[in-house]
Amino acid sequence: MARNKSKKYSWSTLGDEALLNLRFCDLRLKIIKGTPLEERISQLYEELHRRHLKFRPHCWLSEEWFSPDGVPGIAIPFYLAHPRLAKLEFKQMFDVEGGNARWCMQLLRHEAGHAIDTAYRLHRRKRWRKVFGSYTKPYPSYYTPNPKSKNYVFHLDWWYAQSHPAEDFAETFAVWLQPGSNWHKAYPGWSVIKKLEYMDELMSSIRNLSPAVRLREKVEPLSANKKTLREYYEEKRAFYGINIPEVYDGELMRLFPGKPLNSAKRQSAAAFLRQIRPEISQLCARSVGESPYVIAQILQDMTIRCREMKLYVTRAKEEVKIEVAIFVSLQTLDYIHKYRHTLPV
Repeated sequence: MARNKSKKYSWSTLGDEALLNLRFCDLRLKIIKGTPLEERISQLYEELHRRHLKFRPHCWLSEEWFSPDGVPGIAIPFYLAHPRLAKLEFKQMFDVEGGNARWCMQLLRHEAGHAIDTAYRLHRRKRWRKVFGSYTKPYPSYYTPNPKSKNYVFHLDWWYAQSHPAEDFAETFAVWLQPGSNWHKAYPGWSVIKKLEYMDELMSSIRNLSPAVRLREKVEPLSANKKTLREYYEEKRAFYGINIPEVYDGELMRLFPGKPLNSAKRQSAAAFLRQIRPEISQLCARSVGESPYVIAQILQDMTIRCREMKLYVTRAKEEVKIEVAIFVSLQTLDYIHKYRHTLPV
């Protein structure tokens, strides 16, 4: 049913270059009933229902995930509404945030935490501020998490609860809401249990109550967005762009040593790196807490230099792949330590 509806989008058969030239408003994209995205939103509503909460955040499509200040709703990135757009997102950014069921539900629960906080003005409560901190505290450009801290839940990557009190609340809510999370036993002896217990009390206090804020505004909807997809991805890549340290020739020669007896029967190092780039970008991004696009940039620089040096794969490919992943992870961590020091919120 949903599959037939998605075919009505004439742009779904376009090549990447033609698709990138379209404006967001030209997509005429909607959240269609029966699609995976709509079913996940329905799952969120069911989870809220099971908790006896009357609140249902309205959802719409925009450029990114967010829940606007003052509006108790959830903006969802456009590429989750159609598989053709998800495919384009992956080719452009080597990642699709919320692209599988588990990840999408994690993000929906997190944004629902922001939305319910807005809907009931929870952050105005004195105890909320005592437990989570000041909601009005300025958001940092970057933050340095403490992986050893036991005062925060671990839900989204890179200890996101530590970035700001509002994010701490949203992450705690997401863990509390998740079916079968068993948070009582998940954090044995952790001080964060007090936050989860407070969340349980707080949600009990608003059960069956209608929200105080009922705005249904859609902030930055696609229908009003005249930016092209090409412009969007240029801006997005620029945001994640880094000026990485030069990849030393010696390291590349260590990864790809010697010359093959017959180069025609050996894969070039450049071709090998292009082949493994999507996999390594995902793997290293998870291990160091960076965007896959940043990892892909490092691999791209390595690929160019390998081509210039005419290097070949002369060892077992699985062995080389593991060593490339380690090297790229170390390069990224070195950059973070020397140049950025902290990671972006």
